[in-house]
Amino acid sequence: MTVLLHISDPHFGTERPKVVAALLRLAEAVPPDVVILSGDITQRARRYQFDEARAFMNTFGATPAVIVPGNHDIPLYDVFTRLVRPYANHQRAFGAELEPSFESLDVLVLGVNTTRPYRHKDGEVSMPQIRRVAARLETASAAQLRVVVTHQPVAVSRASDETNLLHGRERAVPRWARAGADLILGGHIHLPYVLPLHDTFADLPRRMWAVQAGTALSSRTRATVGNSVNVIRYACNATGRRARVERWDYAEPSGRFEQLACHDLALDSASQAAALTSAE
Repeated sequence: MTVLLHISDPHFGTERPKVVAALLRLAEAVPPDVVILSGDITQRARRYQFDEARAFMNTFGATPAVIVPGNHDIPLYDVFTRLVRPYANHQRAFGAELEPSFESLDVLVLGVNTTRPYRHKDGEVSMPQIRRVAARLETASAAQLRVVVTHQPVAVSRASDETNLLHGRERAVPRWARAGADLILGGHIHLPYVLPLHDTFADLPRRMWAVQAGTALSSRTRATVGNSVNVIRYACNATGRRARVERWDYAEPSGRFEQLACHDLALDSASQAAALTSAE
């Protein structure tokens, strides 16, 4: 079984130290094979905030990580840097690649940079990005869990969040579905949920799920949802392909992350995935 730890929106600069310590304890108890950080790493893209984020990620040692920027990771008030070198601090901390990936025998994780310096907070995915991700998905093994990581959500559970939807999702989701994607992970709105995209988008050729994470570490929580992360467990064997998304929330009384919800996701079989890819 492969374990993915999905962290989003830690907003370093507003992190809660006791929650940071609790998350590290969770990672020790449930050691991940890959850590996914889906944007808004910092509060204001300042160098010291990225330094704190880098130090936090260093605690995972040699565990691979897929890290994409969020809108908060581009300077807001420094207009010159925002336009000329928007990702300078992010790249200094995490390397030049803004759309990293991870692949093992069991999973393929593809990061997509959906931030745009010319937008305030909205995200966007372009046709070249859609095609690049689709081409990479099509080369995946039928037995792999195929994961795409964006910052802004491709589907929302509340009408009030529709203004935060990713621009270009109408083209991206069907194309990535045809290419064999299973999950699209995101953050941005600090609200954890799992939605069946095959019910949200008409005529998707396969089952695909949106998996959103809350804010992992920040004091900037929603009124009804505290700090939250996802643990995703995946296995492919003779009985089929199985993914479980566990929502773990920080509990103030215990000072620990505790499992609050669990979603067992129905995935297309390996043979269906292989047939779909061959037909493309």
